[in-house]
Amino acid sequence: MRKYVSEVQLIKYQVLREVARLTYEGTLEKEKNNIALLVDPGPDPRIRCCIYKERAITNERVKLAMGGDKNNHSVIEVLPTACDECPIDRFVVSDSCRGCLAHKCIDVCPVKGAIYFIGRGVYINQKKCIECGRCKEACPFNAITDRMRPCKRACPTDALTVDQNRKAKIDYDKCIQCGLCIVGCPFGAIMDRSSIVEVIELLEKSRTEKDSHVYAVIAPSIASQFDHVKIGQVVKGIKLIGFHDVVEAALGADFVAYKETLEFEEVIRNKKVLTSSCCPAFVSLIHVKYPALAEKISSSVSPMIAVSKLIKHLDKKARIVFVGPCVAKKGEIFQKDLIGITDYVLTFEELSAIIDAKKIKIEECEEELFDNASYFGRIFARTGGLSEAIKHVIESEKIDVDFKPISCDGVEECEKALKKARVNRLDENFIEGMVCRGGCIGGAASLYYGPKDKKKVDEYGKLALEKGIKDSLRIFDINEIDLHRKISK
Repeated sequence: MRKYVSEVQLIKYQVLREVARLTYEGTLEKEKNNIALLVDPGPDPRIRCCIYKERAITNERVKLAMGGDKNNHSVIEVLPTACDECPIDRFVVSDSCRGCLAHKCIDVCPVKGAIYFIGRGVYINQKKCIECGRCKEACPFNAITDRMRPCKRACPTDALTVDQNRKAKIDYDKCIQCGLCIVGCPFGAIMDRSSIVEVIELLEKSRTEKDSHVYAVIAPSIASQFDHVKIGQVVKGIKLIGFHDVVEAALGADFVAYKETLEFEEVIRNKKVLTSSCCPAFVSLIHVKYPALAEKISSSVSPMIAVSKLIKHLDKKARIVFVGPCVAKKGEIFQKDLIGITDYVLTFEELSAIIDAKKIKIEECEEELFDNASYFGRIFARTGGLSEAIKHVIESEKIDVDFKPISCDGVEECEKALKKARVNRLDENFIEGMVCRGGCIGGAASLYYGPKDKKKVDEYGKLALEKGIKDSLRIFDINEIDLHRKISK
């Protein structure tokens, strides 16, 4: 049985499930305003001031679950009613201040008059404070507290600001759609837009009109998601929803690993360093904060795009729905040079809601065969997987090239490597960037948050019948699929 790590995740799931259920019943437009009554029955609120505010917030969640503004391709939105108006003043002096003689906090402050004494107490002039944090670091009593908003603290590109009403606001020119703010906000006030209604309608239409074959492309990070059942049972459940077939995104990872190895061999002498292109949030991070390194980004498409291209090459009636734990994938499919390749993106949260809305009990399903990719394609789901795959291709193809990778686990490590590369201080010549901790298995739309067991990915990889990348690709002509792209944010 699935467990929920917080009320935030439970409520989100309940909204998605009810939206999916009503879509199947054909009564969504008529009944959508009643979802809040089911999710928040009352009479007492869970945590808010009253049940009416909680229902108002749930109605906002319903709007995003139904797709939000179709003309707005921003993936992540703030729910204004849900935002708790966290304190804006970041550094505050607590009553632990002893008014010590050293005055270290004042000495290190770079702004004259930002910190001052009155009697034996220290005070911060919030109008002058530049939030550098030096006073907090200098205080021997830890009397200065840092009250940065959790969403702002989670954002790696300073895309979160505060509007005149003290509500969180996203600067979409800076947003890399990583979803870290979604996980970071303890009030669930930030949420990703969903295509759950459109996907269900597409599946229902394909049952009768037969003019499209809807494929589910499943991310290899599935190995760390459905702990209570076997992956083959999940695949069977997905087919029962109405998908024509289920394909591993790891097969696309095999394509990408092979292509990226050849690209590395070709360009490394001139570029000196190459970065991975699999993680769309990492690619966006480079464009937003390190634009001088944009030319170092690999021109290879992501595994999702690679396998989508393959399927549509083989089946002209194909429509593709990618399923994974990544919020940034929802934005990737709207990038100018990628539009129409992968049609929709669902998260594992949304997939779970659809399965439950259909009253499919996965634990009772028979196992379905699921074996499209190699061991190396499957381990793309965790940090270091891409680098291992490239090493495998170099060795198996006997390529004479000096490959020195650095595998960055989380956005902090990504930034450290990029900063070094920007000033030519990086010892390595290949940066594998994963914005989420642990890699894709730590995605913001995982079925549960927190550290994931990377060993599960390796175990899943070892179950692959095809052990090598060339074994997995042997029945395809890799030259028939264009795996090259012109990178754009």
